[in-house]
Amino acid sequence: MISFTVNGEPRSVDADGATPLLWVLRDHLGLTGTKYGCGLALCGACTVHLDGAPVRSCQLTLKALAGRSVTTIEGVSKDRSHAVQRAWVELDVPQCGYCQSGQIMSALALLKANGSPSDEEIDAALAGNICRCGTYARIRKAVHRAAQLLREGSPDESLARGS
Repeated sequence: MISFTVNGEPRSVDADGATPLLWVLRDHLGLTGTKYGCGLALCGACTVHLDGAPVRSCQLTLKALAGRSVTTIEGVSKDRSHAVQRAWVELDVPQCGYCQSGQIMSALALLKANGSPSDEEIDAALAGNICRCGTYARIRKAVHRAAQLLREGSPDESLARGS
């Protein structure tokens, strides 16, 4: 039994310690917002935060989680009210949407570190997230919009502000 925190709630999972976090989240905890893309940590679809930093959940094992904190797309907000999520909707970013939870989790980490990123900084920070539909220009615009919303003091922005 391995105990850790997921989206602010203590959780314990009884599974093989070599089980990837991705499958723990999806199969054991029912959190299906995190997607399987490549299984090799190359596409970014499975991005979550571990102790506040973005990681690829397909390569992180359950045994590495003991006592640590994981935030998934479901933990960003209960009602899509976070500035990053609002910007994604406002600018109609997703096409198929498959990569978007990973894109959003990477964008949150960027905005936590840099509240006013340039296009180049956005591109670099999200370079590990592949979008099959090619919505990169909309993603970049949404990150800029989310940064603006955060600067304006939108409510419930603790993930991007580092709280």
